[in-house]
Amino acid sequence: MVGVGRQGAGMVGEEEDEAEAAVPDCFRAYSETEKHWQARRDFLLRHLPTDGTPAAARLDQLLALSMVWANHVFLGCSYSRDLLDKVMDMAEGITVEDTPRFTTRDELMRKYQR
Repeated sequence: MVGVGRQGAGMVGEEEDEAEAAVPDCFRAYSETEKHWQARRDFLLRHLPTDGTPAAARLDQLLALSMVWANHVFLGCSYSRDLLDKVMDMAEGITVEDTPRFTTRDELMRKYQR
C-alpha cells in the first residue's frame, strides 16, 4: 500500500465539489482504470492552485508529474531519484490499496544464483 495525505483536507460541501469539478475527466488517460484515475485525480486535486484556474504551463507540469507518480506506483516505472522524491513528496497522504509488487532484475538474479 502506498501512503499519501490530503493537503486539501478540510474542504467541505460546495468547496469540495468545486475542487473536484476543477479536474475534468478529459485529463483521464484512455487506458486508466477507475482506481488509477481516482488516485491520480486525488494527486491533481491536492496541487491545483486555490486562487483560480492554473496557467497552461503549470497545469501541463502538474499533469506530467501526476502521470510520473501513477506510472511509478501502478506500473513500476523508474525515474531519476530527484523526480521520484518530488512526486512521492507531492503524493504524501494519498492511500492506494493493493498496489502491485514489482521484482527488480537484481532481485531475480540473486534468487536464481543461490
